[in-house]
Amino acid sequence: MTVPNNVSDRSLLGRYAVFGAALAFAGPPIYIHTPALYAENHAMSLAAVGGVLLGLRMLDFIQDPLLGWFIARTRIAQRWLSAGFGLLLAIGALLLFAPEPLFDARWWLAMSLVLVFTGFSALQIMVYSAGVGIAAARGIGHPAIAGWREAGILIGVSAACVAPALFAVVAGTAWAYTAFALLFCVLLAVAGWRMFPFWPAGLNTSAAPGAEPGGFWSLLADTGIRRLLVIGLINALPTGITATLFLFFVQDRLNAPEHTGPALLLFFLAAAAAAPLWARIAVRTGAKPAMLAGMALSIAVFAVALTLGSGDWAAFYLISAISGAAVGADMTLLPAMLSRRLAEAGHSPGHAFGLWGFVNKFSLALAAGLALPALDAAGFVPGGQNQPDALNALSLAYAGIPCALKAIAALILLLTPIQARTP
Repeated sequence: MTVPNNVSDRSLLGRYAVFGAALAFAGPPIYIHTPALYAENHAMSLAAVGGVLLGLRMLDFIQDPLLGWFIARTRIAQRWLSAGFGLLLAIGALLLFAPEPLFDARWWLAMSLVLVFTGFSALQIMVYSAGVGIAAARGIGHPAIAGWREAGILIGVSAACVAPALFAVVAGTAWAYTAFALLFCVLLAVAGWRMFPFWPAGLNTSAAPGAEPGGFWSLLADTGIRRLLVIGLINALPTGITATLFLFFVQDRLNAPEHTGPALLLFFLAAAAAAPLWARIAVRTGAKPAMLAGMALSIAVFAVALTLGSGDWAAFYLISAISGAAVGADMTLLPAMLSRRLAEAGHSPGHAFGLWGFVNKFSLALAAGLALPALDAAGFVPGGQNQPDALNALSLAYAGIPCALKAIAALILLLTPIQARTP
């Protein structure tokens, strides 16, 4: 990481956070709104949209380790890598949200998503890897760096949750997503330009200073890395399950569909506000105790959510805020612990965060693959007249199973030796 001496730590971290926010701004519309957009506006069947998304999402999490290997091993300077992958992502977003496809919508969707997923995943790996470089160059603690980064990311996600609706009012429904894509490209270009001087200008070296960049086998041979990857997988499953079932729980269990958007926005805003607070707690107590506290808070929230029923939307707002704050710990402290381990052992951040991206995306796919068929087998019908047993199954899947999984992840972390000092 190239860090000029005349740039303050706060200015550097601010640019780093803004780049994360601009990148994350693309997320919700791509993952949440694309299926409905192509089904309603471009005459694709839900089966066709689902088939394309399933195939491309499998490609998305499989390619993360490959992108991590490429970023770690390529001779291209990282600042030019960031520009190239940023251009790829911007072109993909413009094509994905174009008013009309220029050819068959199925192939247009697939082509656009290949560009989007590749650019997004590569930049995400680079952003997380850059945190290791900033810590080495400026001596800033990994939790503090993660707090800035995750706060920026969550602010970007929160803004993206409301932006399409605002553009629909200003530009009309037909052009709302095109206007969104144009704004995203402007934000990404400005954030990329501000961050450009801080990427290494010479040949790419992504390992810690003085260490040879190891490959995936050296990472997996490290017991600490393996444990953190397992914790990351199990710990991400509850979030994946609740994200998959969120709409169903609010609409069918709480009978409060009008509260879906506000509750989701409150969740992300609470996570954004809590991320730097968790970083400060980690500085005082150590990352492991802080992470265990966040996990305990999540377990308590899941236990309360298990008791909610029809009309309990006010309590759900409180749960959304508290669970969002708890997720802020997940997003901040686990990557910080991984970054610190990489710096201590001299592993390649590119390889490591390629695996980290794979683990997180695989957990989301696994959550959907397990939760949805299980609910279907229990007789749950979205938007239908569900029997009490089906609704109880929905509550168990949304809150009960995540509670158990979070407890397992906490137990593994508790048994994992991690040094007390924070930096």
